[in-house]
Amino acid sequence: MVNSSVLKTTLSGDGSRTLYCDSVSEHYHSTKDGAFSEALYKHVLPAWQYRISGRPAVTVLDICFGLGYNTLVLIWYLRQQGYQGKLQVFSPEQDLVLLKSLVDFPYPDELLALVPIIQELAKNLFYQDARLKIEIVGFEARSWLAGFAGPIDIVFHDPFSPANNPELWTREYFAELKRIGAADLLVTTYSTATAVRMGLFENGFHIYENRPEALVRSATLASLTLLPLDEIDMVLKKQRNPTATSLRDI
Repeated sequence: MVNSSVLKTTLSGDGSRTLYCDSVSEHYHSTKDGAFSEALYKHVLPAWQYRISGRPAVTVLDICFGLGYNTLVLIWYLRQQGYQGKLQVFSPEQDLVLLKSLVDFPYPDELLALVPIIQELAKNLFYQDARLKIEIVGFEARSWLAGFAGPIDIVFHDPFSPANNPELWTREYFAELKRIGAADLLVTTYSTATAVRMGLFENGFHIYENRPEALVRSATLASLTLLPLDEIDMVLKKQRNPTATSLRDI
């Protein structure tokens, strides 16, 4: 993972704020789609529709915690839906300086009621109440995953890009996700790169385009079981472009 150096607050397209990380020359979220909207449409809504709704309990792996939008928007949305089940979240995040700074981050109004959760996570890397348990893992994700047994129902896969976090986008990494995943594991990610989709496909995932009308950019859904969507024909893609390949561990 990448530790932050100089972080600059940026207003994103939906009015929510994100950060720009100088050390990797990347924002934490799409500035066009917006931090809140990206979390909601690329991760939370498909997770609710295809995995959470109707289940009494669900376990999510949030890679990586960053500013916490994916986890916080998930909690916010489940409360909006009146969800009475139990939610457990594991989230690797090496940048504990960033985590501690989130107690002062200007979150959108929808998330202000959840600031006490952020305060507890910043202090103890852990939060628990009657229906919610969150654990921040202060280690490099690959190292932690090697000793983690699972099972995980949903992965919010949201690290920095392959150019800056290559170890979190390889075929071998996605094999680790499959190992710790439930039989119907769902992976959500902002990346639409062919190499990323190939890495998931080569591990037995069905690949789908996530194209929310509210957003500028599309995203990817990958599921170990079929979804009621038009599946991307990755075999045909490979036939049309024989050089298309997944990223690999060096």
